[in-house]
Amino acid sequence: MPRIALIPGDGIGVEVVHEARRVLEFVAEAEGADFELVDWDLGADRFLRDGITITDEEFRSLDEEHDAVLLGALGDPRVPSNQHAKDILLGMRFRLDLYVNFRPCVLLSPELSPLASAHTPLRLEIFRENTEGEYTGMGGAMREGTAAEVAVEENIATRLGVERIIRAAFEFADSRGRNRVTLVDKANVMRFVGGLWRRVFAEVADEFPDIETDAMFVDAMAMDLVRRPERYEVLVASNLFGDIISDLAAEITGGLGMAPSANIHPGRNALFEPVHGSAPDIAGQGRANPVGAIRCVALMMDHFGFHDAGERIEAAVVSSFESGETTPDLGGSLSTTEAATAIIEHLRAAYAVRA
Repeated sequence: MPRIALIPGDGIGVEVVHEARRVLEFVAEAEGADFELVDWDLGADRFLRDGITITDEEFRSLDEEHDAVLLGALGDPRVPSNQHAKDILLGMRFRLDLYVNFRPCVLLSPELSPLASAHTPLRLEIFRENTEGEYTGMGGAMREGTAAEVAVEENIATRLGVERIIRAAFEFADSRGRNRVTLVDKANVMRFVGGLWRRVFAEVADEFPDIETDAMFVDAMAMDLVRRPERYEVLVASNLFGDIISDLAAEITGGLGMAPSANIHPGRNALFEPVHGSAPDIAGQGRANPVGAIRCVALMMDHFGFHDAGERIEAAVVSSFESGETTPDLGGSLSTTEAATAIIEHLRAAYAVRA
């Protein structure tokens, strides 16, 4: 029985996790799957109340006693340092060694893209290295606050870390019938780290002769994603470049409210979270788009082997959009709960046809 930790977090995270849970419960029942859902109190409220972000014991429990986590969003203006978000989110990524950050960006309709030339099908699937790069916190500063201040941020890349994310991208492309894998880097100026990525990419690519490959500097990729996004399928990048490129890809395929992500250590743990933030300016108003969180449920079902269920959730999202049953950011008039209910009803119809 998969055991899932539900962490609503802050702001609209509370709202979208509530709706994602409804979808998860419906699909689990329809599939005859037995999931144990466990509510966790992690976020700004707890930090402000108890002074605790997340404990070592809680990390141990997530690692050893849970199979996955569904996280809403973290970030609260009452915690300007964002310390709780760093400890919880980055803590899970690093301490659980969730080295794959998978961000699929799929355009449902050309009208959702800010690009006049965008058309469907458009699917960009990004593999972002999740435990190295500039996000390790290595570096330091001296003479802070003076005219002679010096700051250093270390970019850490290991052969192990680089190879396993590149291999994950190629194995995914091979298993899903994708024809091209593109490396995104800045090897023209980052000689050592960039050189490592280029060498390993070429070596792994040799094991997949049927998959086309290319490499793009990150600045050129940003330009080309705007100019001709349909050229690309699977992208693989370092932590920093993957972070930037995946947000751009999300925006040209409908916006952050639509985008899910999965942080995975294959065969071990998984953390699913919508890409959007906590949006405190609209929290509690019923205006948040639940689609990113609901698509996280689709990724979760696929992760646990319920591939048809994942596809049904995606299809229900498309159907609800095509029928105009959406939140205002997508041109509709429904609340967060009403939009999720519409998706559930499309799922109900799909399962009724199957029966």
